[in-house]
Amino acid sequence: MTAVTEKVRVTYKQQWTAYNAAQTQEQSLFQKLLHELCAPIENPARSKGRKPLPYSDMLFAAVFKVYSTMSSRRFASDLRDARAKGYISHVPHFNSVLNYLESETSTPILYELIARASLPLKALESDFAIDSSGFSTHRFVRWFDAKYGKEMTKQQWIKCHLMCGVKTNVVTAIEVTQAYTGDSRFFEGLVTQTAQNFDVAEVSDDKAYSSRANLALVKSVGAVPYVPFKSNAIASGKSAYWDKMFNYYMYRRDEFLTHYHKRSNVESTFRMIKRKFGDYLRSKTDTALINETLAKVLCHNICCVIQSMFEFDIVPTFSDEALTAEKAS
Repeated sequence: MTAVTEKVRVTYKQQWTAYNAAQTQEQSLFQKLLHELCAPIENPARSKGRKPLPYSDMLFAAVFKVYSTMSSRRFASDLRDARAKGYISHVPHFNSVLNYLESETSTPILYELIARASLPLKALESDFAIDSSGFSTHRFVRWFDAKYGKEMTKQQWIKCHLMCGVKTNVVTAIEVTQAYTGDSRFFEGLVTQTAQNFDVAEVSDDKAYSSRANLALVKSVGAVPYVPFKSNAIASGKSAYWDKMFNYYMYRRDEFLTHYHKRSNVESTFRMIKRKFGDYLRSKTDTALINETLAKVLCHNICCVIQSMFEFDIVPTFSDEALTAEKAS
């Protein structure tokens, strides 16, 4: 008689009380937390010329505009409400908001704000996942294809490489590049930045990141890499740690995959960002496209913190160290 094995699907219950509370209070809490993040930003020193708009106000306005998913003109009423609540000192013109979103000076500040926004969840995250995904733009490339005898069109896009926690989906490190850049070359930067702020126990990613150097890097920060091996991989004796993980993958596959499948959470992270803030970019210039992508991720991180406030009873605090806009120069 043949034994029949029934496969049981694992499901995870939603904590509806915490979820509902977070969603109903998210917009007001978002403005409060974003204001706390942007408040330490200082203007660059100027010896002459017109006094610039406060960078703290303009970064708040630019990120809040991305959060709203509205055009800059329709977003003006939200800025007036933010001014009434004391989150900005005055209401800027909608073109000024776009100008700061297009500024190269804003790029390193947005990178820093994303890292700062993840810090309140440091105690919750120890396992992380890495992957990349694209955000479409309104640009199109056109060319005449001699083979088919007609004009061809292809939409351009921006690539986002990120590392996230698998419990709260908060983004701990990010790199935004042009399309068609390789994934593995950004692995070191993502892992290193995350290890500076978090205690990393596990790192999960797909075969695109499988290399001796990447496995050794994860080991050097005190974590275990769960990266599946390519079909032509072998235990060659060139790296003891590579051989150890290869044998683990080959002979204890089920146990290995239990850890590796935490990687699916990075897919969920991209899905969360795109469904909530859009999978396309409104901006036109290269710098603005990068900054808009970073702003989407910053919005996502703040929302993860808000959800964790109700689900895990955390009280978020951000560093009050001054962040100067001159860092970009």
